[in-house]
Amino acid sequence: MTVAIESSEAPEELEAIEELEAPGEAESTADLTVPAQRTHDSVARDAREFGAYARTGGWAFALKVARSVRPGGQAAGETPKISAKEFAELAGCSPERVMRYYKAWDMAADDGLVPQFEALAPGEDIELPDADIWLSYYSSRNSATSVRGTAIAAAAEAEGIRPTKALEVAENPTALRAAILADPSTAQAARAALLDRLKEDPNLQTELARDIARTDELKKAVATETRAADRIGYVRQIVENGQIKTPAGQTVEAPAELRAEAERHLSLIDELDEDENTGEWATEAYDTVKNLVVQAVEADPELRVQERRTKFYSSLQRATKVFEELTFDDVEDFETIYEDDMVQRLEELQQAISSCISALRKAAPTD
Repeated sequence: MTVAIESSEAPEELEAIEELEAPGEAESTADLTVPAQRTHDSVARDAREFGAYARTGGWAFALKVARSVRPGGQAAGETPKISAKEFAELAGCSPERVMRYYKAWDMAADDGLVPQFEALAPGEDIELPDADIWLSYYSSRNSATSVRGTAIAAAAEAEGIRPTKALEVAENPTALRAAILADPSTAQAARAALLDRLKEDPNLQTELARDIARTDELKKAVATETRAADRIGYVRQIVENGQIKTPAGQTVEAPAELRAEAERHLSLIDELDEDENTGEWATEAYDTVKNLVVQAVEADPELRVQERRTKFYSSLQRATKVFEELTFDDVEDFETIYEDDMVQRLEELQQAISSCISALRKAAPTD
């Protein structure tokens, strides 16, 4: 028997390279008619073994384990089979690897694809399932029994796939990375899965936000998309709430024609495919609606007056807040901060305030 090669990183089909010594090998490969006098015996045997493995995949190795390893609960004296540990020592590999093949066969036997262990005798050959379904039963790692593996298996079942499929991907992140880099559809699937996970993983949210903040290209992309989303949100709230916010900050009922125009632009945006750029559409919708809002304010005399009053009062509040913060509480010696320009600016401000007060007093209603 050729010694199996121990390698935790190799694909499962290559984890154990053994001679396929099934008694019925000659009959199963009878179609390989190669002139004996011109073909080396080792070459011919390699061809036969390759053909058998191409058809069965890991089932060929699993059969060797199933017909040679003693099932649990069966005493050594009751069968010529040996323990998984003894089999591993003879094969030159780990007992864990042997048991992975053993468990795969056990699950397949439960599904009726292969005979139970007790029905197999050492050296017995049987017809094996197709190689394509081997990975549905085989797990190339012990991760399936870990906390992490249990979570992956549960998620796989929720998605309607065999846990072994998800476990295989999880145990080979390099292969997953290669698929994402090379295949747009795989990248899209990974993006969707990542977004779903972000909703329940605060740590991942923080890490991703940090990555974005440290990458100039991503920061620009996020800023662009945020601006587009804000503009679409502005148009959407007009459609859904029937209200507009004026430049001065007033919230008033939206005219029917303005609301209809906003709804038209929003419907165009909603019809875009997911992979289409919404930036230009959002800008056009926002600018159009904004202009219509200004026109609506100017067209209504009462609203126009109220808008100017609100705008003036808002500016007055901001100026008041700024001036209130301008104090000398922490100044012990005015000579240390004095500048001629300071006095000039304050005097100009005083004159402007006086002019505003005079204008407002003249406009005050008289009894």
